[in-house]
Amino acid sequence: MTVQIRPMPRRAPVVLRRWWLPCWVLTSRQIRPSLRNGEVLTAILAPTVFTVGFYVPLNRVMSFAGHGASSYGQFLMPMIVMQAVSFCATAAAMRAAVDARDGLDERLATMPIPLIAPLVARTAATAYRIVIALAAALAGGSVIGFRLYGSAWHTAAFLVFAVTVGGMLGLFGDVLGTLSKSPEATTQMLMLPQLILGMVSTGFAPAEQFPPWIRGFAQYQPVSQFVDTMRAFAGDKPGFATAVDRSTIMPGVVWTLAGILLFGVVSVRMALRRQR
Repeated sequence: MTVQIRPMPRRAPVVLRRWWLPCWVLTSRQIRPSLRNGEVLTAILAPTVFTVGFYVPLNRVMSFAGHGASSYGQFLMPMIVMQAVSFCATAAAMRAAVDARDGLDERLATMPIPLIAPLVARTAATAYRIVIALAAALAGGSVIGFRLYGSAWHTAAFLVFAVTVGGMLGLFGDVLGTLSKSPEATTQMLMLPQLILGMVSTGFAPAEQFPPWIRGFAQYQPVSQFVDTMRAFAGDKPGFATAVDRSTIMPGVVWTLAGILLFGVVSVRMALRRQR
């Protein structure tokens, strides 16, 4: 009697297709139109506008006031990167609000795809815009004298940290946009925190130049910690560089990881609560 041995079912590729294909299709839905609707152009122009708008009026002022770096361009550039990735997070919030307002997430929840596929797609599209904005920011920074003086590992850490901060802010924007279901209201809710935390930070001026009553907030709030971490990874000319040690980079890293954990868990829970 001949015993026929059947091959084991190929479950892994099926599972992979069940997860990968919907995420890829939904991500492509958001990325493909970006060349036509101006999202890519905006991601390129925004860092350029930030660079010109901040560097031109502040360079001469800060040269007299002092900034502790070899040039004001070197000091300012991490804040330009921060503004660029924050702008991408605002775009992510508006996209989430539009999808929630139009009921797209609810319709997708009735389909045989993973419930978190829309979230994964929006996050991937946000990362795509962040990478473009970061490249544009660094190109503009090279014009005003910014250089990455650190080692190859420090340069890689600078790039990865900037993208990670942008991803964390993108998750926050996704939560806010999904809850508000209004692109207009979402934009207004994001504008004031960005304005306050951006202006009252060490991104434009050292903490020593703030009045004593607000100096502590300016030095220890999250945006300052993000900027200080990127500034340490970027390095500077001898005599101006900030040491890359635990006390310098850990606050920014902790804020980033805590934000990813918090907003990531909230985003996933919101996605999983939608009933098919």
